[in-house]
Amino acid sequence: MEYLFLILGFIVLLISGDLLVKSGVALSSHLKISTLVIGVTVVSLGTSAPELVVSIGAALKNHPDIATGNVIGSNISNIALVLGLTAIIIRIPVGKSSVSFDWPFMMFASLLFWVFVLNGKLSFIEGFIFLTLLFIFIFWSVRKSRTELSRLGHDFVKARYSLPVSLLLLIVSAVGLYFGATWLVDGAESIALRLGVTERVISVTVIAFGTSVPELATSVMAAVKKQLDISIGNIIGSNIFNILGILGVTSMIKTIPVSFEMRFDIYWMIAVSILLLLFMLPYGKAMLNRWKGVALLFVYIFYIFFVFGSKI
Repeated sequence: MEYLFLILGFIVLLISGDLLVKSGVALSSHLKISTLVIGVTVVSLGTSAPELVVSIGAALKNHPDIATGNVIGSNISNIALVLGLTAIIIRIPVGKSSVSFDWPFMMFASLLFWVFVLNGKLSFIEGFIFLTLLFIFIFWSVRKSRTELSRLGHDFVKARYSLPVSLLLLIVSAVGLYFGATWLVDGAESIALRLGVTERVISVTVIAFGTSVPELATSVMAAVKKQLDISIGNIIGSNIFNILGILGVTSMIKTIPVSFEMRFDIYWMIAVSILLLLFMLPYGKAMLNRWKGVALLFVYIFYIFFVFGSKI
């Protein structure tokens, strides 16, 4: 039965990812903001829904390693696996905003997360700080995009769907992502538990992969449809949402203990983020091409083998 859940979850996630890209592009025209901003806000929020549900549920059921490991592992797989596979399929141009604003904000959130867990927990006040920073990020992204597009006199292509239909598709796709991820995680977790591995290992590998499939589906669909701003913007935005939004909400609901072993995975998350920056340089001229995609994918595979083979 768990294999049926895996297959069904993948199918639903692929269809939902396609709908999310279509609704996101239509919304960018209606709201007069760029598809990059839609990628780092609306689309990222939708693809981060599975992580939110998993982390809150895990915290309430006293599984803190799953609550935090899901986010950390998802951020690692978003960059190393999702962007890696997408870059192998098609070359991804890197916008200036991704290097000058979005990536620095993601790194700031990652480092702040590391500082907050040095005392072994995430508390209510730290979660409140996370959410405040998330609202600032969204507000600044939308305002910055509208100002720049107005200055350049950007002419938006007519939206494929009306605003109500675009919003309906967005909701339907988010619901599909949630159920698809839930079924995939349930099936994958059942299989992984048979291997007798710890909750931390399951959370940063199997569960994180399952909850990252929406980002994978959305980014691949966006790349195929040549909506490459959504592809890379979705990944960076999703990582920001994962830390500030998911851990913010979860820790405000209940204080989350963070084990020493989990901090080791945070170092991996930060290292992978730095590697992404190196691949996005030089400023304004970078391209995530096939060899960079292969390198990112190799890093992810190495991380998975290291986690399963290490006693940390």
